[in-house]
Amino acid sequence: MTDIVLYDYWRSSASFRVRIALHLKAIEFTSVTVNLLDDSHRAQAHLDRNPQGFVPALAIDGVMMTQSLAIIEYLDARWPDPGLVPADPGEAARLRAIAHAIAIDIHPVCNLNVVTHHAAAFDGDADDKADWMRHFIDKGLRAVEALADHPRTGRFLHGDVPGLADCVLVPQIYNARRWGVDLAAMPRLVDIDAACMALPAFQAAAPDTARPADG
Repeated sequence: MTDIVLYDYWRSSASFRVRIALHLKAIEFTSVTVNLLDDSHRAQAHLDRNPQGFVPALAIDGVMMTQSLAIIEYLDARWPDPGLVPADPGEAARLRAIAHAIAIDIHPVCNLNVVTHHAAAFDGDADDKADWMRHFIDKGLRAVEALADHPRTGRFLHGDVPGLADCVLVPQIYNARRWGVDLAAMPRLVDIDAACMALPAFQAAAPDTARPADG
């Protein structure tokens, strides 16, 4: 197997998801920072990796992969132990739905590029940006809390082992706290986040751990 290189940014939610999956599967990789604050993601070198200019991008098995959920599903197929998606089709669909509720419905509207563009269009300031973040993160996570009210939910979103949905949830909880979202209405999600963050794989993937010394 050739070297695996993750092009990421320490605070990126999507990058955080992939780091969790890599650590859960004990896959060795090298991290290369693409600094979103100095527009490195817009440089041609990164656009050659991902024409969208997003992170993460993963160089693996001779190809460059993009989109965090696609990358995680690939890793799960390539290294099936431990599995991140259950074999039962109905339960797999339930957990993908939770992952999508966060990655597709919450995350894009709270992307900093979107929020900055919206604020500029309406003469918004930093407080307006923060209000936007809190509104949509709160609304989205309340729905995810309801989705987590399920007989198959345990310490994690699927029983007693973390999986795909947990890889997506934890970075969103990190962002919720960063933006000052009141999580009192999401006790299940708070408990699941705590269970995840007690595990070495999640700790190793966390932004404060992944942050480069010069970043």
